[in-house]
Amino acid sequence: MRHRLHRAIPLFALFFTLLAAASLVLQARVVGDLIERPGLEEFYLQPVAEGSGPPGEIVRQEELVGLPFDSRAWRILYRSTDLNGDPVIVSAIVVTPLGPAPAGGRTVLSWGHPTTGSARECAPSLGADPYLDIEGLRLMLDRGYVVVATDYAGMGYPGPDSYLIGATEGNNVLDAARAAQHIPAAEAGSSVVLWGHSQGGQAVLFAAERAADYAPELDLLAVAVAAPAADLTALLDADIGDISGVTIGSYAFTAFADVYGDTVPGVHLADILTPAAIAAAPEMNELCLLSHVKRLHEIGQPLVGDFVLSDPSTTPPWDDLLTQNSAGSTAFDAPLFIAQGLDDTLIHPDDTRDFAQHESSLGIDVTLDEIPGATHATVAYFALPGLAEWLDTHVGY
Repeated sequence: MRHRLHRAIPLFALFFTLLAAASLVLQARVVGDLIERPGLEEFYLQPVAEGSGPPGEIVRQEELVGLPFDSRAWRILYRSTDLNGDPVIVSAIVVTPLGPAPAGGRTVLSWGHPTTGSARECAPSLGADPYLDIEGLRLMLDRGYVVVATDYAGMGYPGPDSYLIGATEGNNVLDAARAAQHIPAAEAGSSVVLWGHSQGGQAVLFAAERAADYAPELDLLAVAVAAPAADLTALLDADIGDISGVTIGSYAFTAFADVYGDTVPGVHLADILTPAAIAAAPEMNELCLLSHVKRLHEIGQPLVGDFVLSDPSTTPPWDDLLTQNSAGSTAFDAPLFIAQGLDDTLIHPDDTRDFAQHESSLGIDVTLDEIPGATHATVAYFALPGLAEWLDTHVGY
């Protein structure tokens, strides 16, 4: 395992460089995004015709007007599957750079977004700027990659909950890469890089572990994660006693009860959450993390210390479900880059170090990039220079 610790990071220089570059096209993008708003809900809520097709098949698409510089983009609905192999429809954004593609097509960068909420309305592709939360989008487009950003099942297009359900999220990430190949103008090839942050880190790790069996036609070149929610047991054990743990727990335990409640005895909210937490869960789960954080804190703060009936990491069957939805059970044949902010109070640096060591013990080529001053919110952006260097080494330009 390679271990990197930054001694001096030009954090402010990076920030202002990104800000200046974004401002050059922001005005035109905002105008385009406003043009697209009428009829947006119809794109997601108009039911898809009955029938079935292969995972990755696009069932609805529209080209977008508000664009990142020097690119084309589409909003899509595509077919995927959940953890049981049942079909689901998932929404995503696909962005491709202009100019000729290399022989064999462009590399596809499949992005896994961090937690935005669990409600349908919290889908990043529904946002006023659907590209805003694709961390590193400009870097990846400049590398010539087609970027596809899934919303995960149940977000955007109505469907089953998928919050921290690793197999479902992983399938959605892989099928998003397949979907990008179905847009002729994107000129996407079969080579794939996975990149995700926090919840998205868990999603792309599951995608990497499942790729050889689930999508063997894809050529997985590299996997990169920032502050991944890799070990759910460690995550909830560390955070269940604060407001972050209450918020994540409300999303996660509701999803687990919805997904496993009919098949796994004891997976009901009344088996793990206090009556006060159960009463608060419906409203919390309708609120999006970034746009409603004040209200989430108003609801959740009184639940700190009065949220769970028992420790979920030691209470069956919740302990087993946390393990099932934690990454690291299977090795994959691609190098792994892990970025971790040393000022992160949600995904703790020690837990990420342990996970990196575990992945290395499986025979995976791991690079751990620890970044002083980076928090959970900023680590993916501050990791971009190191990620670019690592991609140059492991994938080429």
